[in-house]
Amino acid sequence: MPYTAVLIPGDGIGPEVAHAACEILAAAKAPIEWVEAKAGVAALEAGESELLPAATVEAIQKHRVALKGPCTTPVGGGFSSVNVALRKRLDLYGAVRPVRSLDGVATRFSGVDLVVIRENTEGLYAGIENEITRGVVTSMKVATRDACLRIADFAFRYAVHRKRRKVSVFHKANIMKLSDGLFIRCAREVRDAKFPQIEYEELIIDAACMRLVQDPTRFDVLLMENLYGDVLSDLCAGLVGGLGVVPGANLGEHAAVFEAVHGSAPDIAGKGIANPLAITMSAVMMLNAIAEAHSDAALAATATRIREAYDRALVDGCKTRDLGGALSTSAFAKAVIDRL
Repeated sequence: MPYTAVLIPGDGIGPEVAHAACEILAAAKAPIEWVEAKAGVAALEAGESELLPAATVEAIQKHRVALKGPCTTPVGGGFSSVNVALRKRLDLYGAVRPVRSLDGVATRFSGVDLVVIRENTEGLYAGIENEITRGVVTSMKVATRDACLRIADFAFRYAVHRKRRKVSVFHKANIMKLSDGLFIRCAREVRDAKFPQIEYEELIIDAACMRLVQDPTRFDVLLMENLYGDVLSDLCAGLVGGLGVVPGANLGEHAAVFEAVHGSAPDIAGKGIANPLAITMSAVMMLNAIAEAHSDAALAATATRIREAYDRALVDGCKTRDLGGALSTSAFAKAVIDRL
């Protein structure tokens, strides 16, 4: 039986890279039937009155899994983030961003293999801002014990399941003693009560960033609150070649949205030069999650074949412009398909 998943192409380069990823999955005979839905600018252009139409949310709730391309978010004004809205509406509280060195993608570091786990619903990203008087704006950082315990438990369970050795919590509890203090206390509580076999450390985030760029191989699973996780996941992507080679997932109890973590790059939209690797990697994460949920060894094997194919393509020098190559979006997809 095929599995049904929601496809949200997004806008900008989103439809191009999403189409390439779907072609690769089809060539690998991944048993996925897509239900396409709109979000972001693409939803408005299709005549919807909202950036995140109710029908899109309902489709994800029904099918429980989605693959999403990038959606534009204006800087400093305009409409709010579709990504933040999705996470809130579907309670996708855990963001997972694996970061690994890729043979064929030359960077300053080798042997990087870490995972950023980010609390996805609170912190400054709760978006509670007020202009209390002309020229004076406040932004409230939210932390609750329930959410802090939940993401800590999520991170340690992930570490055990993936046979990871250590969890490092990044924080600024020396300054934000209540909010970040609550976060690290909850992490300690969960680790001590349920996961004593996992090595554990706490690092003040500024010092942690310095250590990351000195030697990222000393890290394994990184756990942090919302804003830190957003910033650090991009920093970590830079260690292995950029956002074009890093997948992402937003997970909750009842739904999961897998996505390319890069932006919509409207400046190159329609030119056929965008890198479809990140969304393809995210699609592989999706296949593995479905395979795990349904104990489907054949689907897991298909996911492995796709991963091995794009790894080989990179080693063989098949790269898009962002990685120093010259392949178009479709040519890179073909290179992967040829190696399946």
